Amino acid sequence: MDDLIADFVAECREMLEALGGEIVAWEAQPDDRARLDSIFRFVHTVKGNCGFFEFPRLEALSHAAEDALADVRAGRRIADPALVSAVLAIIDRIGEMIGCIEAGEDFPAGDDSGLIDALAPGAESPTTPVASALGEARGAAASAPRTIRLSVELLDRVMSGVSDMVLARNELARRLRETSADVTVDGAFERLSGIIAEMRDAITRTRMQRIENLFVALPRMVRDLSAELGKQVLVDIDGGDVELDREMIEMIRDPLTHIIRNSVDHGIETPPERIKAGKREIGLLSVSARQSGNQILIDIVDDGRGIDGKKLVEKAVASGTLEKAAATQLAPREQLALIFEAGLSTAKEVTAISGRGVGMDVVRSNVERIGGIVEVDSTPGQGTRMTLRVPLTLTIIPALTVSVGDQHFAIPRSAIEEIVRVNGASVTLDRIGGAGVATIRGRRVPEISLAEVLGLKSEVADEAGSLIVLRPAGGDVYALAVDRIHDHEELVVKPAAPAVMATGLYAGTTLADDGSPILLFDPAGVAAVGGVKLEAQERGARVAEAAVVSAQRDNKVLLFRGLDGGRRALRLAVVDRIEEVERKAIRKAAGQLRVQLGETILPLAGAETLEKGEEKVRVFRLNDGTQEIGYAFKEVVDLMAMDNELIPADNPGAVSGVTLIGGEPAELVDAHWLFAHHLGAAARPKVQAICRLPSDDPWMQNMLRPIVEAAGYLVIGEQDELIPDLVIASQGTPVDKKEAGKVILLRSDPEAPEDDQSIYRYDRAGLLMALKAASAGSGTKQRAGRGK
Repeated sequence: MDDLIADFVAECREMLEALGGEIVAWEAQPDDRARLDSIFRFVHTVKGNCGFFEFPRLEALSHAAEDALADVRAGRRIADPALVSAVLAIIDRIGEMIGCIEAGEDFPAGDDSGLIDALAPGAESPTTPVASALGEARGAAASAPRTIRLSVELLDRVMSGVSDMVLARNELARRLRETSADVTVDGAFERLSGIIAEMRDAITRTRMQRIENLFVALPRMVRDLSAELGKQVLVDIDGGDVELDREMIEMIRDPLTHIIRNSVDHGIETPPERIKAGKREIGLLSVSARQSGNQILIDIVDDGRGIDGKKLVEKAVASGTLEKAAATQLAPREQLALIFEAGLSTAKEVTAISGRGVGMDVVRSNVERIGGIVEVDSTPGQGTRMTLRVPLTLTIIPALTVSVGDQHFAIPRSAIEEIVRVNGASVTLDRIGGAGVATIRGRRVPEISLAEVLGLKSEVADEAGSLIVLRPAGGDVYALAVDRIHDHEELVVKPAAPAVMATGLYAGTTLADDGSPILLFDPAGVAAVGGVKLEAQERGARVAEAAVVSAQRDNKVLLFRGLDGGRRALRLAVVDRIEEVERKAIRKAAGQLRVQLGETILPLAGAETLEKGEEKVRVFRLNDGTQEIGYAFKEVVDLMAMDNELIPADNPGAVSGVTLIGGEPAELVDAHWLFAHHLGAAARPKVQAICRLPSDDPWMQNMLRPIVEAAGYLVIGEQDELIPDLVIASQGTPVDKKEAGKVILLRSDPEAPEDDQSIYRYDRAGLLMALKAASAGSGTKQRAGRGK
C-alpha cells in the first residue's frame, strides 16, 4: 500500500504543478477545450484515487471541482473569474493535502465547505493568499518522451562514479605527460578520454530539468498579485525548453520570485498611471531563458516606471552608504548597482509584498552563492531588465589551481579576469592604512595576500609572487596574491564539511589529478574574510586617483608589439583589459574582422597580418566610455611615459604619429580613428588654436583630446584661465558663448536631427571640418594677453 500511495503522490504532483499556469491561461481563453480537459482530467483522477485510498476530504473537494468543470464542458456555465478563483483555491487545498500525505502528517484542521460553496454560480470569489513561491518541478507532458522515475540518491551515486572516472583520467593524463608514451598509447588514451567525456555529459543530463518547471507557476503568481494590487499585467514566457541542473532550479527559485514580485508591485504602474504616461493599460512582464555556453541567462523585463539611478545615489548618500565625493564618480551602471545595497529603495513606500531594493541584496547574495551574477539595466519611464546569469551545472567546473607554501587550492575560472606577475614594470604593491593596494597598469585595486588570510607561511617574496585579478559575481575586482600558479583543470566539486563551509572561504572540495584533496575558494568569501568591501573600496580608489589620473593622462602609454612585430603604443586610458581568444573566435563578418569575447562580438583592429597557424591571439579590449572594440597584438612590452614630442603621421589613419618611447621609436595608435573608422575618416588639418574640453567627461578626454591635440590645438580645462578659441561640449550642456569664439556641440545619437549644428561624436569628417573652421576664425592676433 505504501508504494501505491507514493505513486499516487508522485502522479498528483506531476499533474498539479502544471495546473497553475493552465488555469490562468484557460481564464484568458475560456474556449480552449484542451486546457479545460486537462484540468478536468486532474480533478477526476484525484477523485477516483481518493476513493480507493479513503481520503474523504480530498474526494469531496475534487468531486465538487469536477462537477463545476463538467458544467462548463457541457456549456451550462461560463468560466468567469469567480469560478477560476474558486477552482484555483481548491487546487491549492489539494496541493496542501498531497503534501501532508507525502510527509505522513494529518490534514490541516478546518472545514472545506467555504471552498466548495464558492464553486456555486453567483458565489463570491474565495479569499486566497498570493502565491509566494514558484511551484515545484512540473511533470512531463503527454507528448514528451517516455520516462521512468529514478531515486535522486541513485543518480548522485552514478554521478559520483563518473566524477571519479574524470579524476582517474586526469591522473592518467598527468602520468602520460611525465613519460615518453608511444603514439599507440596516446591514441588509446584520447579515445578513452572522449568516451568518458561523452558519458559524463550523458549522466549530467540525467540531472537536468526543463526550466519550464520553474516558469510554470508564474502566470498564477502574477495573476494573484495583479488582482491584489489592482493592476493589469500580461505575462510573456519564452525559453521553457532550456534545461538546467535540478539543484540550480531550486536555488534560483526564490531570487526569481522576488524579482518578479518587485516588477509587478513597484515596477509596473496602475492602469491610470500608465494611460497618463502614454502607455497601454496592460503592463507587459516578459520572462525568457536561453543558454549561452556553460551559462543560463534568465531575463525578467517589465515596461514599467523603471529605476532612477540618481535617486538611488541620493538615498545612498543620505543613508551614509556612499560618500558624496564617490557619488559624483559613479557611472550609470554603478548607480543602478546601488539597488543591491541593503536597505536602499526607490519605492515611495514599502508594501507587504515587496519593495524595489528591499531584499535585493539577499537576491544577489543567493545568486552569487551558486556562482551566478545579477545584472540590472533600467531606463526611467520605460522599464527595467534584470538578468540572472547562472552556471549550467554545479558538479564539474573549470578552475585554476594555485598554491601557498605546500598547500594547493582551486579558484573558479569564471571569476578570474587576468593573471599578472608582481615583478612586472606595470605592477606595484603598496600598503595604505594597513591595507594592501595593487596598482596594475595605472589602476589601483585592493590586494589580499592568501598566505595572510589562511595564516600560512609563504615561501615566495612579495615581489616574486603572482597576482590573480578576481571579479566575484556581481562585484568589483580585487587582486589575490599567491605563491605559484599551476594549471587550468576541470574539477569535480563536492560539498565540504560543515565546519569548513562555515569559514566563508570555500565553495566546496575537490580532488587533484593525483588524488590529493583541494579546497575550492569562494572569491566573494575570500574578499569578505580579507577585509575588502569591494564596492566601497573601488569607489574610494577611483576618487583618490582622480587627480593622479588627470595629471598622468597625457603621457602614460602601454607599449606593445603588434602581430607584424611593429613597436606601437596605446594611450593607457582607453585600454580596458587584455583577453586571450582562440583563433576560431576571429572571423570576417559584416565587412570587417570581428572577435567574439564571451557573448560580445567586437570589431577587431590590428589583425590584418594574423597568420592561420596561430591558435591563440591576445586582444586589447579598448573602451571609450560607451563602446568597445578589440585590437590584436603579440605581446605587451611595458607601461611607459611618452615624454618626447609626437611627430604627426603624413597620412593619418590607425597611427597618429611616431615618438621615442624608452629610447626607441614607437608608433602611437590613434584610438579615435579606430572607433570612427567604420564611419569614415578624413585627413587632419594643421591648425593652431586653443580648445576647451570638459575635464570630467571620460570620452572627451580619452577619445577626442588626442585628435584635437594632433590637429594642433592646445587643450585646456574649465579651471584654466586661458580664453579658448573653441569649446567642445556634449549636446544639452550649458555653454557661455561669451567666453569662446566658437562652440561645437556633440551628440551621441547618430539618427538625431541635426539641430543647433550639433555633430555626431563619431563623425570624424564633421569634427575635423569644424576644427578647421574654428581655427580659421581664430588667429594669433587674439593670443596676446590671454593668460594672466
